[in-house]
Formats: sequence, structure tokens, C-alpha cells
Amino acid sequence: MRYIDPSSLMVLTIAGMLFSCSVEHKNAQDETRPNIILIMADDLGFSDISSFGSEIPTPNIDRLAEEGIRFRQFYNMSKCETTRSVLFTGHYQGNSASQSIVGLARNAGYTTLHFGKEHFQDWVPAHCYATETNEKSLTFWATTQYFVPTEDELDKPFILDGVETDPKDLDYETEPFFKTDVFTDYAIRYLDKALEKGNPFFLTLPYHAPHYPLQAREEDIARFRGKYLIGWDSVRQKRYEKMIELGVLDASYPLTEPSSNINRFRGHPKDNDDIRAKIPLYRPWNELSEDEKDALDLEMAVYAAMVYRMDLNIGRVLDFLDERGIAENTIVMFLSDNGACPYDSNRNFDIPPGGADSYRTQTAAWSNASNTPFRFFKQYGHEGGTHTPFLIRWPAVIKNAGTFTDHPGHVVDIFPTLLDATGATYPMSYEGKEVLPLDGRSLLPVLQGKEADPSEFFISGHTERFRMFRKGDWKIVRTNGEAWELYNLKDDLTEITNLIEQYPEIAKDLLDHYDEVKERHKNRAEGE
Repeated sequence: MRYIDPSSLMVLTIAGMLFSCSVEHKNAQDETRPNIILIMADDLGFSDISSFGSEIPTPNIDRLAEEGIRFRQFYNMSKCETTRSVLFTGHYQGNSASQSIVGLARNAGYTTLHFGKEHFQDWVPAHCYATETNEKSLTFWATTQYFVPTEDELDKPFILDGVETDPKDLDYETEPFFKTDVFTDYAIRYLDKALEKGNPFFLTLPYHAPHYPLQAREEDIARFRGKYLIGWDSVRQKRYEKMIELGVLDASYPLTEPSSNINRFRGHPKDNDDIRAKIPLYRPWNELSEDEKDALDLEMAVYAAMVYRMDLNIGRVLDFLDERGIAENTIVMFLSDNGACPYDSNRNFDIPPGGADSYRTQTAAWSNASNTPFRFFKQYGHEGGTHTPFLIRWPAVIKNAGTFTDHPGHVVDIFPTLLDATGATYPMSYEGKEVLPLDGRSLLPVLQGKEADPSEFFISGHTERFRMFRKGDWKIVRTNGEAWELYNLKDDLTEITNLIEQYPEIAKDLLDHYDEVKERHKNRAEGE
């Protein structure tokens, strides 16, 4: 363990203050190109931050809302690795010539840093990975625990600049080791070093929170313990009302009926059958026993504590920008990789959630509350799985701060947006292969307050079994590979009324278009 003693930190802090003037002066030599900070939560529901309806206090993320712009309709790919693959390459399906927006920014003179989760689909080429595109990186693959694991078999290594590293050997500032804090420690430490170069920086900060396992600092859990005894029914209703009050959601869109998890392809581990049978189901809160309510209050208290701690760390980053005088021309984006997760990956029910020796997941009914006002969850193509809170702050460009936009967007649009902002060059070829055109469209005109056409279509949902395809206001979506459903999102954003029988010709046109797109993507991916 390489814990940094606070007394040493005080010396470093004073030195940093003395050095900050020269840093600001040096950074001023490249004021035209913005710095970029891309922050991604993991398995965070649409309503899990307070500026989107939550009771969980997230004042620092709320700053981004107050000083930037909120998207009411923004999509991810409904799954961890698919969202990251599409975001960083700008392709729904790429090939070995696909490029990373981070790598292109580095080629354009940006100092690039990545501290957090990494998880890609198999088609993403190695030259797009963090160790190849960043000057400094600390990553992990898929899922790891938040505290230093107490059981070696649960441990997965962190990757520090391409080298497997035991978490005990990482430098961190606060005992005990907690992953959300550690990534921020590294981010701030190396942002300061980046400013010395006088170049703009591109920081990717993909936190793991609040993805399972449900683990949080004791003091953070205590803040929320008992607040969820009101139950998931009341939480959903209160969030829905707050979303309307804030302007996140139009009152014409009703709250959906509670959802159980009906994903047939995500089963339970084998044991504790009586407990596991309840995990995917919605049950009215007033029908639960007092012991169940207490246990489920703790579960959601830990989840809320994880979101709260992530927000505290985002505040550390925003404070750094203020202290260095560089917030004005820094783009800060915040989003989630998919909706809240209802899946049973629990281990050892004898240990309650929260501590380093626990390994527990969120019950589906709580995940449904996280995804208010929508139905369903992570992996689903319905809005509960793919609709993300998305905020952008860029004071130098966004002049209508504190407002919303109804411009529909998707993670596929982030690449061309940042390409425009950085002035990086998109290559025509890579190692003798043609580089595929980007699938999204830049959101820069929207940030500038101008009218802009959205991307022609949006794709999401995990695999063909849960696929969604949206074009204009119309959307087709399916569950478990079953019959397609059709919704008009302009009139029915919460997907209450399936119009497939009323408008079969519209559904057919959408499906035909999607089949064409799917075949085109397959052919270009195979055309190495």
C-alpha cells in the first residue's frame, strides 16, 4: 500500500500553489483549443443525479447543469463495452482501421490522460486502447471491487501505463483505498503535470460507480441509511414529480408501471434460490416484511453513497479547473454508459452490502426507480436501458447556460463533436486501409445555440435480442428477440402505447432501413 501521508500532501499543496501562477501563464499560450474532460458513470440510471430528479445530492454534477446545457434525449448503447466502443471510435461497428478520438487528439498536440474503467468489444483495435492513446493511464477491465479486495480470487489487476499493478501499490491520498477517490487522485496529479507543457489536455475519467459490487465508505452510507425506508414506489413517484418540476420531463409523459426484469438471457448463479427468486421482481413496497425493508434500505443507501462519492470527486476536478483559471475554455461532459443494472451477480448473502468483504448488486425494483420514468434496464433497448443524463459545460461557447435542449443525440455523436472542438484531423487511411466514415454528427452547433439536424438514425440495445432503432420520432424495439414494438417518442417518450398494429407500414419501413444499415455495417467491418 502506498498511502500518501497528509503532512506530505501539505508540502505538495503549498508547492503547487506557488507553482500555479507559472502554470496559468504557460497554459495561456494555447487558449484557442479547449481542454476536454469526459466523465462517464457506470450503470447510473437516468434519474440518479439531483439535476435529473434524484434525492441523492449531487451538487457538483448539478454545477454542470447550471453552467452548461442538459440534453433531455440522449442515448448510450445500453451496455458497458458497446457504449465505450461506439463513443471512442465513432462507429456502431468498426474494423481494424477504426481510430480513437483520444488518439487523434494526442496526434493534434493534446496531452491525453485516462483514469478509470476500460471495456471494449472485440472488434475495437488495440491502437484505440488507453495505453496506446494516452500519455498516462490507470485502468481496469470490466468489473473490480472498490476497496482493496480481501479475497485474492476476487481481485483483478489495475493497469498502470500498460503494466499490471496491484492496487496496494498505487499512490492514493485517503485511507482506506477506495477506487473512485484513487482515480481522481491520479487525475488531479497528472492534470497539474499536463499544464506544465502548455498544451491543452484531454482527460477521460470513466468512474466505475455505481456499478456493482455495492461498496462505499462507511460515512457515506450513514448519510443515507434509513432514507429509503419509504420504498421504491415512493422514490419513483417523488423523482417523477421532481423531473417535471425541474423541466427534465414534460408532464404529458406519464410515469410507467413498475418493471420486473424479464431478460431471459441473464440468469442467476446457482444457490440461495428463495432469495434469488425475488431479486428480478417488482413487488409493492407495502407487501414487504420489516426485515426486508431494512435490508433493501441498506442496499439503496450504499448505492446512493456511491453516487454521492462520485459527485464529491467530480467536485475536486471542477475545483482544480477553477483554481487554475482554466474552466472557461474547458469542455466537461458527463453521461452514463447505460441504465441502472437489475442483474443478480450477488455473492455471499450472509454479508450485507457496503464493505470490502461484500459483493452485492442492486435489486431490480431499485434499478427501476433509478431509471425513472422509464421501463426496463441496462441491456434493454427501451428508454430505461438506453436513455442517459447528458450534460455539457463549456463557458466559452455555451452562452445559454442552465437550459435544456430537445435535440436528440447519441454517444456516436461525441466523436465528431470533439473532432470539431479540438481541430484534430480524421485520417483517410490507416496502415494502408481505408478509415470508415463516422456514423454520428457533431453537436457543436447545438452548443453554439444554432439549429442542427440530428443523426439520421440511432441504434442501441444489447445484441439483436434487445435492439432498438430510432429514426426521427419513431422507434422500433424488441425484448428477448420477440416481436418488434413501435413507439412515437414525440408523443410517447415513456413508451406506454405500442403502435405496431396501428402503423405496420411505419414499422416495416424502419425495420427495412435497419436491416440495410446492419448489412452495411457487417460488410464494411468484414471488408478488411
